[in-house]
Amino acid sequence: MTRAVDIVVIGSGVAGLSAALGLAATRDVLVISAGDGSTPWAQGGVAAAYGGDDPLDHAHDTDVAGAGFCDPRNVRALVEEGPQRLAELIAHGARFDRNADGSLSRTLEGGHGRPRVVHAGGDATGAEVHRALRSAVQLAGVETLHGRTVGLVKSDAGRVVGVLVETGGEVTQIDARAVVLATGGIGNAYLASTNPSSVRGDGIALALRAGASLVDMEFVQFHPTALFTGDTSGQLPLVTEAVRGEGAVLRDAEGRRIMAGRHPRADLAPRDVVARAIDATMRRDGSSHVWLDATGIAAEVLRERFPTVLASCARIGVDLVSEQIPVAPAEHFLCGGVRTDRDGATDVPGLYAVGEVAATGVHGANRLASNSLLEGLVFGRRVATTLTLDLPVAIAGRSRELLLDEDREPERIRAILTKYAGIRRDGAGLNAAVDELDALGNGPLATVARSVVVAAAARRDSRGCHWRSDYPGVDERWNEHLVVRLDEDGRPAVRQLLPSGTC
Repeated sequence: MTRAVDIVVIGSGVAGLSAALGLAATRDVLVISAGDGSTPWAQGGVAAAYGGDDPLDHAHDTDVAGAGFCDPRNVRALVEEGPQRLAELIAHGARFDRNADGSLSRTLEGGHGRPRVVHAGGDATGAEVHRALRSAVQLAGVETLHGRTVGLVKSDAGRVVGVLVETGGEVTQIDARAVVLATGGIGNAYLASTNPSSVRGDGIALALRAGASLVDMEFVQFHPTALFTGDTSGQLPLVTEAVRGEGAVLRDAEGRRIMAGRHPRADLAPRDVVARAIDATMRRDGSSHVWLDATGIAAEVLRERFPTVLASCARIGVDLVSEQIPVAPAEHFLCGGVRTDRDGATDVPGLYAVGEVAATGVHGANRLASNSLLEGLVFGRRVATTLTLDLPVAIAGRSRELLLDEDREPERIRAILTKYAGIRRDGAGLNAAVDELDALGNGPLATVARSVVVAAAARRDSRGCHWRSDYPGVDERWNEHLVVRLDEDGRPAVRQLLPSGTC
């Protein structure tokens, strides 16, 4: 079965829905959804220089958190266009929390120099953003097809001209003048993540198979405070760092503050700093978690601001109001991804990428808290504007299908990536990971995992959320971005270096 549309958007999170909404008035758009992705699970909020804040201050905080490795042009686009995109989201019906005077309530999160994070439902921002965008997209008449994209279609001229979607055990070909990847990150390539199981890196594998490049794949962010439930795999509940923004502190088993003296912002240091400190504490103490102490925050504040966190804690029998809660780092966000320009175009004609699957350079070596929803809003609109103004004409001629392989031993792949490419890495482990993954084929999980480990093995210094115990400092000789492409055997390999700031 074959059908045709102007544009296929693969993914129904904030980035995909923002792109679809921007295109709906002028183009025939089809959204393919294998699940709602990570957006509904986002707790903290949307960071934006709104209501008197200076976008340049937001840009500064973004770059500092990103270890000076961000693309300054794209960061500027993010912070300058962000307030307008937030205002449009509110116009579409998003209900953000407000103060008594009607102004938007803003909170402080790690890495930010001032409160600029707007939130909804206390700590249910992602769910509200997703609800508002999904409603707007439906009102605009955009169709959603529920299924998994298992391949791309490429013309003999080298352009992506369609997708292959599996629904109900059958594969449908959908021809398109352009395809937008908005598939999110790679969370389920690790054993434990804050992401749902549908987020497994398929977009990365699809892009590589089509001939696209990846960049910054070594920069995988671990959220410092996932709720420790005793599980070592699957999706773990998130404890938003806005709890620390309200005054909670991290403690070790003896009650000592973990972040005291480690960073000027202490518990509100950038995520990579806090995650490494927790990991070091757990290694020192031989423990599986540390403690988050929110007992100094007024009970009414906790109940109003963090109902999701309260409920998650209650499910494991812990009271956030009166007890310290167990937390540990978990895989959270991919700072790199498919290489794009600032308008979402990859280096394969007809293929675009937006959101966490894309690498625009706005996150550098470590994402600033609550910049992810903002990125989806801003760059979703930018790719929509590009395709509204300059949609390629469909090219006739022969085409070939680029189907994803099936993964062999997916749990083993996840275990390898977790063991060797977590918060703490070293050359011997990363090289062992490459050898072990080579025996497990070229399925999407294996492709994603190998993309991470070959980049991490190649980068022989430490910056942001890439930390190697054998190269623990920043080395300016590695002030370059690593580009990953498929080699002649269909496996990811580092193929090129790009100067910093030129993603």
